[in-house]
Amino acid sequence: MGWATGRAFDEGSAVGKMAATLGPLGWWQKWRRCLSARDGSRMLLLLLLLGSGQGPQQVGAGQTFEYLKREHSLSKPYQGVGTGSSSLWNLMGNAMVMTQYIRLTPDMQSKQGALWNRVPCFLRDWELQVHFKIHGQGKKNLHGDGLAIWYTKDRMQPGPVFGNMDKFVGLGVFVDTYPNEEKQQEAQKRRYSPGVQRVFPYISAMVNNGSLSYDHERDGRPTELGGCTAIVRNLHYDTFLVIRYVKRHLTIMMDIDGKHEWRDCIEVPGVRLPRGYYFGTSSITGDLSDNHDVISLKLFELTVERTPEEEKLHRDVFLPSVDNMKLPEMTAPLPPLSGLALFLIVFFSLVFSVFAIVIGIILYNKWQEQSRKRFY
Repeated sequence: MGWATGRAFDEGSAVGKMAATLGPLGWWQKWRRCLSARDGSRMLLLLLLLGSGQGPQQVGAGQTFEYLKREHSLSKPYQGVGTGSSSLWNLMGNAMVMTQYIRLTPDMQSKQGALWNRVPCFLRDWELQVHFKIHGQGKKNLHGDGLAIWYTKDRMQPGPVFGNMDKFVGLGVFVDTYPNEEKQQEAQKRRYSPGVQRVFPYISAMVNNGSLSYDHERDGRPTELGGCTAIVRNLHYDTFLVIRYVKRHLTIMMDIDGKHEWRDCIEVPGVRLPRGYYFGTSSITGDLSDNHDVISLKLFELTVERTPEEEKLHRDVFLPSVDNMKLPEMTAPLPPLSGLALFLIVFFSLVFSVFAIVIGIILYNKWQEQSRKRFY
């Protein structure tokens, strides 16, 4: 991927004939003399940008370019990670910064940790590349529980879903390393049919509008958008996951074979995610455990060409949803009252109460007077 730094010369053109006559060295010397100091500095700047990888990179067939967004990215030496107000990333729970990685949870029981970006993301199209590592002493099916990558409305909310809150609002991508449903079935002396059995570790995705719970007993099967097997534990080479959201299209791919090639995992059209949510990652251990390490998170803004019809179709949404998938409707919570509104409500309530009491006293006195007149 990347922009081309030049264009091949046509051998039949005048420039091409000159290049053929002078040879590579002569051509370069003549070309260098033609460049002014300003042109040379501009070319040097362009080469530096291309060489550093901070310039735009083409990821589609001449239509899509990506730009690294530093405010949503994280890499060694992990500057900007902490609890201060100036930090771009916040740690939670048992997460800690190491030299070569950020450990969400150690290989110990009953731990949970998370890492959250402080800056909300307002990009329309984006791609998140996650470099991670899961490893530990546990043998087959004696390790857990996995990690999750989040794009959600709320941040820094500990809970039971891989260390994050249940009934979240947004997108969750889960790298689940322990088959809870399979073990439950075995305990009940029942077996899976071959058509529904899944091999763990397993990657799945879920979109939630705050109305759904993640079903741990069934490994999130009732609410998953899709999934695939991903053997990612105790590998001696790097493992990567990429989450791409372009034109309401969610794609999840992985590079876990040490071949530096992306392999498809999940592809779901019609996914509607609001802007202004937060990126994060979290993990949890229970009776079983693992080291869950995040090495880097790199977010790229994708610039995509849209037709006028697509612009109308892809307007901003305010609640996550998936086309052709019915999510329970959520009633929007009432906004909290401001101090002035609360004061006015209390004030007028008191005035109304006093007014009602005065009217009641007046009516009572009149009734007593009329009673005395009838008695006399």
